[in-house]
Amino acid sequence: MSEKIRVSLVGLGSMGTAMAHRLLDQGFDLDFWNRSAKEVSDLLDKGARQVELDDALQNDFVISFLSNDGAALDIFSEQRLAGAKSGSMHINMSTLSPAASETLATRHAAHGIGYIAAPVLGRPIAITNGKLLIVVAGKAADIETASVIFEKVSAQYWNVGEDHAKSNIVKLGVNYNLIHALQAIGESVALVESGGVDPNTFVEILTHTAFTGAAYQGYGPMIVNRKYTPAGFSMELALKDVKLVEDAAADLGLKLPVATVLHSLFDQALADPELKDLDWSAVAELTRQKKIQ
Repeated sequence: MSEKIRVSLVGLGSMGTAMAHRLLDQGFDLDFWNRSAKEVSDLLDKGARQVELDDALQNDFVISFLSNDGAALDIFSEQRLAGAKSGSMHINMSTLSPAASETLATRHAAHGIGYIAAPVLGRPIAITNGKLLIVVAGKAADIETASVIFEKVSAQYWNVGEDHAKSNIVKLGVNYNLIHALQAIGESVALVESGGVDPNTFVEILTHTAFTGAAYQGYGPMIVNRKYTPAGFSMELALKDVKLVEDAAADLGLKLPVATVLHSLFDQALADPELKDLDWSAVAELTRQKKIQ
């Protein structure tokens, strides 16, 4: 970059914090805002500025990582967008419902602000290691403008069209597959463990043959060795995504038979004091510990 670009980041959860560091490491100037108090000395030491939300909306680029529809719709309200910088660009990297994404796009357009739905694929470590994948949707010109961001913070990004809902549907589809994989690993590990087989050997065999993807290679050893902390993705967010999948399917007139089962499993995991604060992959423990109701 010939001239530094100042970016605002809204939301400092695990993903937002990782993105903040990535932006700074890639040479961007950074302003950030978070809804709740958080230790941010490491970001301040790197030269980032902690600002008020209204000030964060005055930069050319705003990236948001928010936990759910309600937070996104509240923070990017009509009233607040009326005071944001006209002609700026909001890159929303949160996992939201397709309906919320469309509502936000309409709000931004009414105030002359660009909006790109850009949910991400990967855990925080993928952001810091430059291996993040992004699915983007929005006007072609907006995506071209934002490419200066995407090219610095991701390994690859896909443009799935101008309909903002499409990128969110893709993200929900990816997470739905991952949730299936977590449960499949948990059930198969429980099966071989019960049969007296070393589960590490089983996962080695599994990932060497038919299931060589990152989900199995990454989550298989985590589940076998019960390495569920720190939580890269929470049980609460996993249940949120299952609910979003169910809602999206209903809107499209689809029936997803397994979704009801997965919904019930995450409900049980969140009600279990031993599991509720662990990584979402700990849902496998319901099967392994014979806790399924």
